[in-house]
Amino acid sequence: MTPEQLIDQFNLQPHPEGGFFNQTYISKEKIEKAHLPERFPGDRPFSTAIYFLLVENNFSAFHRIKSDEIWHFYTGGGLYVHVIGPEGKYELIKLGAQLKAGEVFQAVVPAGCWFASECAPGTAFSLVGCTVAPGFDFADFELAGKEELSVLYPEHKTLISRLTRQ
Repeated sequence: MTPEQLIDQFNLQPHPEGGFFNQTYISKEKIEKAHLPERFPGDRPFSTAIYFLLVENNFSAFHRIKSDEIWHFYTGGGLYVHVIGPEGKYELIKLGAQLKAGEVFQAVVPAGCWFASECAPGTAFSLVGCTVAPGFDFADFELAGKEELSVLYPEHKTLISRLTRQ
């Protein structure tokens, strides 16, 4: 399939961080704010899930959310997920089907980490899924500013500069 066919097939829409997405699941049950950590400003669904498509020469800009996010590889080529933990530790997650090359089908980005993604070299597109628990809400989404993030993590300034939009 081509990226255009996937966009049509799954009704994918542009995502504010880059790429295309469609929310495929939102649990009907909610966790009340009183039973969530203080970082959540309101009730949240138990879980949410999306399809996420990224194409070559585009990227998902550094951002963070207040929940853990599980990434699942579906089709296309490999996807690099760059993660910077709150204390500055960097991790590269390689999602994909090339297990002997260190790619994995599934990985977790912990809550509060800054992360960005891009297609692996030589990859035309990558279709993945993301499951978030407690469920995703745009109130929990923070897009990184290039300058602010570079001041916090100067050792990653080159990567931050390449994978931020503002």
